[in-house]
Amino acid sequence: MNKPVLITADSTVDLSAELIERFQIVIIPLTITLGEDVFRDGQGFTPLDMYERYRKDGTLPKTSAPGMQEFLDFFTPYVKQGYEIVHLDISAELSNTFNSARLAAQELEGVYVVDSRMLSTGIGLLAIEGAECRERGMSAKEIAAHLESLTGKISTSFVLDTLEFMRKGGRCSTVAAMTANLLQLKPGLEMKDGKLAVYKKYRGSIEHVYRQYITERLRDKKIRPGHIFLTESGEIAPEVIAELSKLVLELSGCKELHHTLAGCTVSTHCGPKTLGVLFVEE
Repeated sequence: MNKPVLITADSTVDLSAELIERFQIVIIPLTITLGEDVFRDGQGFTPLDMYERYRKDGTLPKTSAPGMQEFLDFFTPYVKQGYEIVHLDISAELSNTFNSARLAAQELEGVYVVDSRMLSTGIGLLAIEGAECRERGMSAKEIAAHLESLTGKISTSFVLDTLEFMRKGGRCSTVAAMTANLLQLKPGLEMKDGKLAVYKKYRGSIEHVYRQYITERLRDKKIRPGHIFLTESGEIAPEVIAELSKLVLELSGCKELHHTLAGCTVSTHCGPKTLGVLFVEE
């Protein structure tokens, strides 16, 4: 008989509290440092708080991954309770989180660490898939292998309203940010080979760009008709989200649309009004 399986993930998974509870996913948070203040990602400090602080004094937080010992302390009690664990992390190309988790797993039996090759709710889609596989009676080893085979089918992309936060974080030059502002360019980013790269530059008001972006990402795609995410970094008007949600459902044919707020790890680089549509392709 298979041991009970626990699905775990780091906090860059960006799932809502409701989805975490519904699918019984356990989260290990990254650390958010802002000046002398230290927070746990997703616990008591939101992107909206971060933007308020940035507009007040120009300070952005720094994020740090759990170390090997922290992962060992996280995994060990569950292993002692008789669980096997399937753990998902942000792409190893973007963070040391996966390597720390992998090293900790080597010290234990029955812990399978999967490099999602994704970020945000791209990881969330894999976590939900893992939970549904568990309900079908698959073992931890089988689930981990299945999720690894699925990483190439996850479509993770975002469109940004501003390059200011990337400029502030050193990921974009001042000249590029100013040029984008002047020309009303809105970069579209997508995950490829575990990295986030610009695939297109949209032009126009951000509300117009949202509609164009969603239509282009979903039209004529063979999308698995299960879960689809509309993930934002905050400050998008509710009526805009409602309109875009309707468009996503019409174009995707998915059964469940989840609107979620990205955590500080993603939002600190992308800034407010970033929006992504994330799904699994057939």
